[in-house]
Amino acid sequence: MRLNPQMHLNDPLSPALKMAATREGFGEALAEIGSMDANVVALSSDVMGSVQIGKFAEKFPQRAFNVGVAEQNLVAVAAGLAYAGKTPFIGAFAAFSPGRNWEQIRTTVCYAEANVKIEGSHAGLDVGEDGATHQMLEDIALMRCLPNMLVLSPCDYEEAKKCVYAAWQRKGPAYIRCTRGKLPTITTAQTPFEVGKLNLLAEGEDVALVATGNMVHPSLLAADALEKEGISVAVANCHTLSQMDVESLVWLAKKCGRIITVEDHQVKGGLGSAVAEALSERCQCRLRRHGVQMQFGESGSGAQLLAKHGLGKEGIIKVIKEEMERG
Repeated sequence: MRLNPQMHLNDPLSPALKMAATREGFGEALAEIGSMDANVVALSSDVMGSVQIGKFAEKFPQRAFNVGVAEQNLVAVAAGLAYAGKTPFIGAFAAFSPGRNWEQIRTTVCYAEANVKIEGSHAGLDVGEDGATHQMLEDIALMRCLPNMLVLSPCDYEEAKKCVYAAWQRKGPAYIRCTRGKLPTITTAQTPFEVGKLNLLAEGEDVALVATGNMVHPSLLAADALEKEGISVAVANCHTLSQMDVESLVWLAKKCGRIITVEDHQVKGGLGSAVAEALSERCQCRLRRHGVQMQFGESGSGAQLLAKHGLGKEGIIKVIKEEMERG
């Protein structure tokens, strides 16, 4: 695997990589920003500890609010605080925010262009044992269709911190998709991060993987394994889902001829759909959307469920080989 030196990555194959959930990076960055901006407030719907807002609440108890199990109110209260000049960060499980309060997000936040930042934690199959009702696989589709909404999906702890800072520095609504489980920290403080720009992590010519969130690391593992079999795989990290880096996608399409998107989300409406929309207007390219094939989740560990849906290293290798065999 040929890592892009401009990305300043940790070795993705190292067993010593720091393991941390993206929600932990969210909480750490929020507490840091709270020290710099007295207008930042934090709210949650009775899951403050789980979504890592607890660190902020410990430091700034007068600026942290628990609205109870009432996600619609969570958004409405946050919008009101934004109208009054505050910068609210709200955190809840993605299954309920945006799953339960999408209309409030649409009307009181996006329509009003309110400066509300939303953490959708415990997203995807990675939430595992919480079961199908909590395995939110549709949130990217729900959020990226909203006008004015910035949608970010960090691949690890370090990138999650950068997403929080980017959302804070940008006026207007933002959604940050976070994981429950711990992920290898493959990026560093020196890894470039720019909203709306793909990060080319590994170089290749035969096929390009465009992955987001917790699918970035297994995509790198798959690329490394296939490089040893003579298949050259490029890997790009797509952390911004509300707008596509069309120029980079076109460049990858022309260079590799094949793009496979990889996401812990339904194949309709998520990363794969966003890439298809972007490429359809600019160039012809074979595209395969790899993710959850329009099914609900089930009980099991996150690792078991991801493997079942082909979203681990071996499943991604299988999909790449299938595409290569098509010629």
